[in-house]
Amino acid sequence: MFFDPLYLILALPGIVLTLWAQWKVNSTYSNFARVRNARGVTGVQAAEILIRQVGLQGQVQIQGTPGKLTDHYDPRNRTLFLSAEVAQNPSVAAVGIAAHELGHALQHSQNYGPLNFRMAIVPIVNLGSKLGYIVFFLGLCLVTQANVNPIVMWLGILLLSGMALFALVTLPVEFDASKRAMQMLQASGLMQPQELQGAQQVLGAAAWTYVAAAASTLLNLLYYVALANRASRR
Repeated sequence: MFFDPLYLILALPGIVLTLWAQWKVNSTYSNFARVRNARGVTGVQAAEILIRQVGLQGQVQIQGTPGKLTDHYDPRNRTLFLSAEVAQNPSVAAVGIAAHELGHALQHSQNYGPLNFRMAIVPIVNLGSKLGYIVFFLGLCLVTQANVNPIVMWLGILLLSGMALFALVTLPVEFDASKRAMQMLQASGLMQPQELQGAQQVLGAAAWTYVAAAASTLLNLLYYVALANRASRR
């Protein structure tokens, strides 16, 4: 079986960072999911209060979604999807996560540039994720077996680069949503100062998952670029 040590060298840091980020967010969330906020406000109640306070009533809907830590905002139908744990739990973590997702709704309502750009490239990213690897390995076979022009291989890399671009632009989108969440929570008076610190820790841990995803995607792309360069020199 063929094994390329270069892949392990480039992929291992991303794998380690991803595993650590997943452990970090799960452990931090589990910790503050057990801490009841002083006002006893659930995630869905916090979202409803904040929606009114930022003037998005009638513009944003709230619905449930299955799973754990699957909370998200869908700009296509302006809907805030909250998992059962977040929606029904009066915890520090639940309120922080609900506020973060509402931060995305606020970005959307204010035409936040990075969010609009991320939404615009979704079709390209979806195409690249479906065809990029196929096109790349087809081009690699053509270069190594038939010694033809490597243009197909580089076209595959171009398609794959869309995923790296998406991962990079996700970083400012997520960081800004967390910043907006903390600003909303501070202005609302929903949480005590120590509870705000807990919510900040939850959102900070979640941010590392996006950093890890971006790093892993970039390292993966770098590997395919190195593989293409090596094949092109033969």
